[in-house]
Amino acid sequence: MKIAIFSHCTIDEISRDGTVVETAGGPPCYCGLTARNLKFDVEFHTKIGPDFTHKELLEKNKIFITQKSIVKNPTTRFLLEISGIDRNLYLKTKCLPIEYEKSNADGCIISPVFDEISFETLEKIKKDFRFTLLDPQGFLRRTDEKNKIYLEKTEMDLTNISAIKVDMDEAYSLTGLEGKEAMISLQKKGVEHVMLTNKQEVTVLVKDKLYFLKIPKIDVYDTTGIGDIFCATFACTFLKEKDFFWAMCFAVGSAQAALETRGTGLWKIPHRGAIETNASYLYNLVKYTQI
Repeated sequence: MKIAIFSHCTIDEISRDGTVVETAGGPPCYCGLTARNLKFDVEFHTKIGPDFTHKELLEKNKIFITQKSIVKNPTTRFLLEISGIDRNLYLKTKCLPIEYEKSNADGCIISPVFDEISFETLEKIKKDFRFTLLDPQGFLRRTDEKNKIYLEKTEMDLTNISAIKVDMDEAYSLTGLEGKEAMISLQKKGVEHVMLTNKQEVTVLVKDKLYFLKIPKIDVYDTTGIGDIFCATFACTFLKEKDFFWAMCFAVGSAQAALETRGTGLWKIPHRGAIETNASYLYNLVKYTQI
């Protein structure tokens, strides 16, 4: 099976305790490598510049960036200042927008990082796939005078979205509501599976039920890319199994496995065995309530 990913690859400068580590990043890298570990083929829809020197890492995992995705402009670059589970994010450079391209993949992840996908392109992509997972972060992000990222309330057409992954701030930016009310509002906008993350707690709304899971307590080292790993695992598992319950367990299990590596950047991509072990354990811990 094949998953298409619409998003910019990035160069991330990760700053922690006075040390800066530069690594490839962005949803294509985190989602793509996770999907490969789950035995999916991966199709990138992205843009990179000549400063992106990490193609070999992707190619070793049979992920290829097409020549038309390579442009003269610099790759989108972020500075991430990390302290525990908190982080400040700064935009340093922004690459060219992603154009619409037809795809024959089984499903897609749409996860812009900053303004690279227009609403017009989003509508075209949605019509191509029966399964579309949306992480709306890049549609909501703005920069202040110091290029620090913040979120702004944004109206979006969420029809034909199979699943959405939002944190508390993103849910509020999309709906003006919080918690359960925000999830219900997103469902009314047309989303079939609404996934809300709150640090180590995950809630999923499907039809008239809320499902709850918590990542076991872990000393958090680097959370960069955890949301992307979660999304890729949910999407691939759902496409393969057609079962959101298992997909939820696998997604939370993959986030747990990634954190347990204590790796920085792409070094935290979890192995399939660790994901499966965690998912089997979490399966019996899911709680739910009717709304």
